[in-house]
Amino acid sequence: MGRRWRDGRGELTVHGNGAAPVTVPLELATSYRARTRGLLGRDTVDGAILLSPANSVHTFRMRFPIDVAHLDRDLTVLAVRTMPPNRLGLPRLRSRHVLETDAGVMAGWGLRAGVRVTVVAEQVR
Repeated sequence: MGRRWRDGRGELTVHGNGAAPVTVPLELATSYRARTRGLLGRDTVDGAILLSPANSVHTFRMRFPIDVAHLDRDLTVLAVRTMPPNRLGLPRLRSRHVLETDAGVMAGWGLRAGVRVTVVAEQVR
């Protein structure tokens, strides 16, 4: 199930959290430049950012703590953790994509290991 997204915007939907699916705005960072920039220089994130392909992240020079979710090739969550600024996350085996958002937000979405998400990219006109 290879995924080919481009830098841009879209929607992330969290399924299987025991309630109705939760949909949030999503920023897609798929180019090397967009992935390396990530959330640097920001004070918050509107929804979430998806880094793809990615299996690890760091929070050096970040201004705020973030929630990080590692996703496998089928967009199933492998692990979720909160990272304070100036940390280096270890690569996660089988991780193909990484979701980032403000610390504490993913729990409210019901995002945890084993939960599946879907990504819909906005169509470029």
